[in-house]
Amino acid sequence: MPFPRRVQLLPEGVYIEWDDGVQRLFPHRFLRGNCPCAGCIYEMTGKRHVFEKDVPEDVVALDWMQVGRYAIRFLWSDGHETGIYPFAYLRALPKREEER
Repeated sequence: MPFPRRVQLLPEGVYIEWDDGVQRLFPHRFLRGNCPCAGCIYEMTGKRHVFEKDVPEDVVALDWMQVGRYAIRFLWSDGHETGIYPFAYLRALPKREEER
């Protein structure tokens, strides 16, 4: 599994450069709206109940930390901080608007 070489919080989103050369810029609201935590996805069914449309338009990632060697955790401006985004999950998120 590729490993993040660099993570930057930019005004337009979260930039991740992977050690295999792949680069992605995730808009803040998109990334927050796709949080994989149990507070955003029902644990028992796996169905999402917090969507991008439910997140404030001006939400931004304020900080981040690496979780072990498998994930990133973000602190969001709306106070949300329980989401752990595994590297594989981040790599699998869609790249284009029509894939969302």
